[in-house]
Amino acid sequence: MRVIGLISGTSVDGIDGAIAEIHGQGYQLAVTVLGGGTVAYPPEVQGAILRACAGEALTLSALADLDDAVAQCFAQAAQALVDQYGPVDLVASHGQTVFHRPPDRGAEGARRNPRLGYSLQLGRGAAISDQLQCLTVSNFRAADIAVGGEGAPLVPPIDAVLLAHENRDRCVQNIGGIGNVAYLPPQDKLFATPSPQVFGWDTGPGNSLLDLAVQTLSGGTLTFDQGGQWAAQGTPDLSLVETWLRHPYFDQAPPKSTGRELFGWDFWQQCQAQMTTLAPADVLATLVDFTAASIAQEYRRWLPQLPAEVLLCGGGSRNFYLRERLAHYLPVIPITTTDDLGVPSGLKEAIAFAVLGFWRHQGFPGNLPTVTGAHGPVVLGEIHYPTPTAFPFGTGSSPML
Repeated sequence: MRVIGLISGTSVDGIDGAIAEIHGQGYQLAVTVLGGGTVAYPPEVQGAILRACAGEALTLSALADLDDAVAQCFAQAAQALVDQYGPVDLVASHGQTVFHRPPDRGAEGARRNPRLGYSLQLGRGAAISDQLQCLTVSNFRAADIAVGGEGAPLVPPIDAVLLAHENRDRCVQNIGGIGNVAYLPPQDKLFATPSPQVFGWDTGPGNSLLDLAVQTLSGGTLTFDQGGQWAAQGTPDLSLVETWLRHPYFDQAPPKSTGRELFGWDFWQQCQAQMTTLAPADVLATLVDFTAASIAQEYRRWLPQLPAEVLLCGGGSRNFYLRERLAHYLPVIPITTTDDLGVPSGLKEAIAFAVLGFWRHQGFPGNLPTVTGAHGPVVLGEIHYPTPTAFPFGTGSSPML
């Protein structure tokens, strides 16, 4: 199948789209990436998303309008790929997360009668399917959450398929708005029964605090620190980093997930109040150190062992100062990017959702309970069928139903 994968992450910096040709069944896949790119949101849509993520109250009518606007943007991003690379059989859209609440696993009462998690992605798949007249899969997180999972991260099994090494273990570290890791043992242990040895969880902040700081310190003229150049001019306040590393999230054992609800606007405001005497570059350097140190601390606390190597992806992989500080906290371990293995680091999440859409079409479970904490494997995503009169983006006869 030719599949488009679409996602906008917690950085809300645009819609990443990838088009891939996928062959095979289950974990035995061959994935050829044909192309992809990032499409920026219109400023008014991006602003509305960020305000919603920050907890601004919305009427149901305003929420519906934003849902429609996000769907329109996602459909346009898919259309741009079709225009450039030709017809596809399936669109797999993660949508835009605006709220994520992990399940309550802590208290004794919660263990007896756990509160399910909840995760809301805007950009309804039915609207995308109708606009493109193409089979579309969306709402990937809900099925995992319904069986007690975190609904995140969902990418580790795809990382295992695409990036595992034959005889040594690796960590694939995504640094988007939030950081998340996939621990991949050697290939023969990946999906060993009865307990697969692939692990993964959200490590904490990625770029979310950095981007908020840049926007604040620049008076809104900048949205991120290109290459980490501004932060590299500063000196981190290591005492503050140590304080922040004592946040309760880091004491929680995986499976676990988080978002801007925890490491977003409110957390940035608390950090800012503690850094009033620091120069702007020092503020950014301190936040970079917090992200790097939190990743390394999570590895040492919760991995079965430190990996032989780390592969970075996401926007943070292009922040060279952040990479330098991560190398400081993980000395000796080689740190590269997924680009070095032929998987574009900026598109890897979009590629992953193309695979998840392919698995949904096959009826193959897309979650890993060892990662999400779900009670068992489930098929992820909801299928939306186009109107039956025309299939201009299909294979020429009918969608692959």
